[in-house]
Amino acid sequence: MSKKIMFKTEWLFYYTLAGVIRFLLMKPRYQEIISDRVEVSTSLNSWKRVTEGVHLRNFGIDPYSGDLFHETPLCLEAFSLMQKFLNDTFLKLFFIFTDFTTAWLIAATAKNYFTEVVKREKEEIKINKIEKNRQYPILPERPSMPHVAAVYLLNPFIILNCVGLTTTVFTNFLFSLALYSMIKRSIFFSCLTISILTLQGLYPATLMVPATIYILRDKNENEKFISIMKIIFIFFTILSLLFYISYIIVGSFSFIENTIGFILTVPDLRPNIGLYWYFFTEMFEHFRWLFIASFQINVNLLYVVPLALKLRRDPMLLAFSYLAIAAIFKSYPSIGDVGFYMSLLPLWKHLFQHMQQVFIVGCFMLFCTAFAPTVWHLWIFSRSANANFYFGVTLAFAIAQIFLLTDILFASVKREFAMRHGLHLEINGEKAKLLLE
Repeated sequence: MSKKIMFKTEWLFYYTLAGVIRFLLMKPRYQEIISDRVEVSTSLNSWKRVTEGVHLRNFGIDPYSGDLFHETPLCLEAFSLMQKFLNDTFLKLFFIFTDFTTAWLIAATAKNYFTEVVKREKEEIKINKIEKNRQYPILPERPSMPHVAAVYLLNPFIILNCVGLTTTVFTNFLFSLALYSMIKRSIFFSCLTISILTLQGLYPATLMVPATIYILRDKNENEKFISIMKIIFIFFTILSLLFYISYIIVGSFSFIENTIGFILTVPDLRPNIGLYWYFFTEMFEHFRWLFIASFQINVNLLYVVPLALKLRRDPMLLAFSYLAIAAIFKSYPSIGDVGFYMSLLPLWKHLFQHMQQVFIVGCFMLFCTAFAPTVWHLWIFSRSANANFYFGVTLAFAIAQIFLLTDILFASVKREFAMRHGLHLEINGEKAKLLLE
């Protein structure tokens, strides 16, 4: 069997398997249970809220007048058309198809990214190879595109996210399109996708930093300033245009309070996998705005500049870091957000040999994923536990994600060090070790 036939067979197998799993789980008795899980659906991505918002609009009621609908007017228009022209079966197929497209975009991004990594490391070795007997890390092999897509398609978090019919399915598609546009140095599509994501969720605005680094990489010094001004102009022009279109759809700017304002002020404190709900439930009211500002600065501003300075040579890893930080610390996270950035891990296959906490993180993830529904049942149904138990699981889940991110970032530092100085460096006749303190 030729490689081309095997390649097509792998694509067909993974897509068929992923499609069958999703479609079987989308039977009403399973789909209803999954869509009601607080780990899957939040106030921002629940399809039930979308349906109710569309119905309110059809009856001439402003969906933003209450505390029910939190999608943007552009999404409201798109979802209205979907519910108008797609029956239940075709709607589910559309969600599955969107997931399939996202998987392909991630695989295509991985293919282009590994080409750049190999080229960069070859140049690094050529520049730093002074001693002939010095050993360098093995150059990364390009991963199989079907295997990269399979990591996304068969990710349990992504499967549940799709089966629950959450709008995070479409958000993940836009994220994958943004990453692909970055790697292709497309100014317009990078600005367009990030603008749509910013209007919808605010936090993705940070992705303009790695997008700008990618676009400036091929420019000479004289062109960089003009390119930066061009990128800023296009981004804010598109974002302003999206706000204006949203205003035309609704007839007012009332949607801002229920979209970006809702994300910033965190009025809905129903439990989710994040850290906000418990913290602000227990807090005295007069401290609320101080800690809201602290939390939002933590996710929006605190890490942007330091990470950009450190990871400027690898803007894709920088984008991954921003996505992971947002998924951990955002106001209303879901497993769909976590599943997306975890599906990008094959892009850093060459860093795995330098990671040290894989086993710990893996155990934490498995434990929290299995234990969260159990504790929820004990708290809500059996009444033999309380909110502290469930928050303990979500806190452990967040810590596991932080361990994962820091392990990858430090692995990147160690590989960069090894590319410059070789795998083994002696100090005073003894092998040196690079340790994280």
